[in-house]
Amino acid sequence: MASTDSNLTSASKLRPYLAIAVHDLRNLWQSRLVRLWVAATVVLTLLLTMGNWTQLSNAPLIASLMFPYLVFPWFLVVIVLGVTPVSGAQAETLADGILCRPVTRYGYLLATWIARVVTVLGSYLIVMIPSIVLITLAKRPTPADEVTLYGIVTSLSLVALVLTLVVSLGFLAGTLLRKPLLATVVLIFVWYPVNFVMSSFSLEEFSPISLSQAITTQLRRPMYPDDTVAKDVTNTQDTAAFTRQASNFLSVLSGTAPIQPQAQKNEFFDPGKFDDFSVFRVTIAYGLPTLASVVLAIFCFYWRDL
Repeated sequence: MASTDSNLTSASKLRPYLAIAVHDLRNLWQSRLVRLWVAATVVLTLLLTMGNWTQLSNAPLIASLMFPYLVFPWFLVVIVLGVTPVSGAQAETLADGILCRPVTRYGYLLATWIARVVTVLGSYLIVMIPSIVLITLAKRPTPADEVTLYGIVTSLSLVALVLTLVVSLGFLAGTLLRKPLLATVVLIFVWYPVNFVMSSFSLEEFSPISLSQAITTQLRRPMYPDDTVAKDVTNTQDTAAFTRQASNFLSVLSGTAPIQPQAQKNEFFDPGKFDDFSVFRVTIAYGLPTLASVVLAIFCFYWRDL
């Protein structure tokens, strides 16, 4: 009987935070920003898919669809969604929500953070999952390129983790700076230079640019990799690269312009430099900063005057 009463008490304590999260989630999906973002993602995904339908194989095509979420332009939308709940015009609403309800500061912040994360990941998955299903099941005039279910699930999860990190960084910047525009500008001028520096070292654990390239390798990877198959794939890629180099060399000697085959278009997403890609390392590298950003935002918000 005592355990039942304690469960009811815990549920009653969580009910206000759940109500805040649901209310914030409803307002987000009714906002013009989220609706326009979903519409824009659908349009851009269709354009990328149709434009590369006969040129890119499965893995590079799926990686190209994930690129806007990791690099540009949807990074900007995610930042705006992250900084708004604790800064700017939301300050008065924020104070009323905490002072007029039996909720704590950190509970209110976590509820709004969860609403933002669910909105961002929902907008991402409702576009990407149907696109991946269409690409993998359709018969296209491209070379055979087997992507695995394990590779698809882990790739979707890693991109979702990066988006969660961006939301968390937006929360932290909005809490510290209080001005949405200033927080957005600061994040842009810090995030992109760091990404470009890390991408020059092919560090997918710290750069979404490198991660977008490594996604192609991960999409093709089975849960239990076979060394023989991996060696055959590597040898095939090396042979193709050597053939392209030889063709370019002969074209230079003959005085004609180098012939660029259509396969060249997927070099960005198939660089062959991520054979040691580790889902665990990438998860830790993006997961720990996400947790740290949320904790720092909570501590900063806890001591902040409303």
